[in-house]
Amino acid sequence: MAIARLDRLTYWYPNQQQAALQDVTLTLDGGLTLVAGPSGGGKSTMLRVLNGLVPHFHGGRIAGSAEVAWMNILHVPTRRLARTVGFVFQDPELQTVYDVVDREVAFGLENIAMPRTEMATRVEEALAQSGVAHLSTRRVQTLSGGERQRVALASALAMRPRIVVLDEPTSQLDPDGAALVLAAALAVARDGRAVVISEHRLERLLQAAGALVVMEGGRASTPAPGSWSPPSPAAPPARAIAPGPEAWSLSGVTAGFGEHVVLGGVDLAGRAGEVIALSGPNGGGKTTMLRIIAGGLEPMSGRVERRPGRIAYLPQNPTALLHRPTVRAEVDFTLARSGESEHSDTILGALGLLDVAGRYPRDLACGERQRAALAAILPGRPALVLLDEPTRGMDSASRDALVRIIAALRDAGAAVVIATHDLPLREAIADRVVEVAGGRIAETVSRAAIA
Repeated sequence: MAIARLDRLTYWYPNQQQAALQDVTLTLDGGLTLVAGPSGGGKSTMLRVLNGLVPHFHGGRIAGSAEVAWMNILHVPTRRLARTVGFVFQDPELQTVYDVVDREVAFGLENIAMPRTEMATRVEEALAQSGVAHLSTRRVQTLSGGERQRVALASALAMRPRIVVLDEPTSQLDPDGAALVLAAALAVARDGRAVVISEHRLERLLQAAGALVVMEGGRASTPAPGSWSPPSPAAPPARAIAPGPEAWSLSGVTAGFGEHVVLGGVDLAGRAGEVIALSGPNGGGKTTMLRIIAGGLEPMSGRVERRPGRIAYLPQNPTALLHRPTVRAEVDFTLARSGESEHSDTILGALGLLDVAGRYPRDLACGERQRAALAAILPGRPALVLLDEPTRGMDSASRDALVRIIAALRDAGAAVVIATHDLPLREAIADRVVEVAGGRIAETVSRAAIA
């Protein structure tokens, strides 16, 4: 039975001449539907039609029609659609209301005046389904990006909506977390409800999906899941030079928040021209380690040393970096401060951003916004590059472009540290992979001879 119908739907964001959705005609049934396609192809916009954010929140112009659970999205307010459509956004840190996990999961239930006894049962059940029951009393600000993503999923599941929409739900998750999200989605689908997932990490989802929608250039196609596959990664660039002297080090570093210790007694160092990938479970300490190396967080004990030079740091929430009126202005600001003569078109072209260079960066799709943040920090020959989940929201072509940029920075002598769950990224560019789990570290892979 159809749960949603889009008929010749075309949509333009405010002040945009190019339509974000072009003549989209779709029927979405119960079960699991996977939405795939390149960054900026229209995936997130199409998903936001399902809960009325397009057009009610974003504005703009719309033509055609869309019905969700027999409700016309043009006429039904989003507050009504929200009871039927549970939505987990690409940026879970931007949809948090309360400071404590269990209160956050209960927020939607409070808004529909659910009795407290039933509310407690729903919250407990949703936290367990999302694999974050052990975090119920934690403060949200102490969670990793992947943990926040699963808390956002629990908030949606607690409402028991007829449709669950997940926009890049596994982009920051370790393999166990990704498996939990998929298991929760399949359980919802088996319950007779509909699940719509937009993703770039497709291996498991293509096998489980009952239907596939591919969005490209704002247009939709519906190939069979078994007949379609994403592009393969490009071959990584060869190393031009051997790594140089030590560029940074942690000696006996212990770090955390208040009484919560995240890293304990860590000893680790990186060299100029070396790429280190941090792997490990969500909440294991990868982001904390990057912040310690960058100087954004003081250790509780131990010593941090780094050589002089500019630090390029990409946080888990790249939107926090973007404050200027255009993408090009973000790049020009960095180049002006670095004193380099490099033209902004170089990095914008490398990351496929020339077409959106004049746009306000916070209005971009998640993958485009991620690339805009990278473009804002990477030019100007930084000495130390620290990237936290840099391929979040990126398609294969964008990842390949980032690999080429990281390789060029490496060969120019930059020390690079990347926290990532993206296996193709690690395999393409990492000299060493360091497992960070339970506040401890262990080197698991050595991919290059470090002279």
